[in-house]
Amino acid sequence: RAEWCACFVSWCAEQCGYIQNGMIPKFAACTSQGMPWFKDRGLWQPGSYTPNPGDIIFFNWAEADGSHDGLADHVADGRVYTIEGNSGDEVKQNSYPIGCADILGFGTPQF
Repeated sequence: RAEWCACFVSWCAEQCGYIQNGMIPKFAACTSQGMPWFKDRGLWQPGSYTPNPGDIIFFNWAEADGSHDGLADHVADGRVYTIEGNSGDEVKQNSYPIGCADILGFGTPQF
């Protein structure tokens, strides 16, 4: 058993050709691989940012002693709707208020 949220994001990016184009990294760990890649390239926004579809949302799950990520799908009525792998061991759509304390920030690929 492995945590696979970042693997899901990477798989989606690979299917779209974004890894090969260098727009999104292939990563399996949120805080040690995914987040630094976006920060090092100036492609990082804080948790209060209103994301665009395709932005990568990074979370801090303090109660689970770990991190999590997913893909921003759309924003409506002050909430970001996401598609996440490994959400209850499934691929699920979830939603969170913009600026939610659990949101660490967003990787913002230049599509």
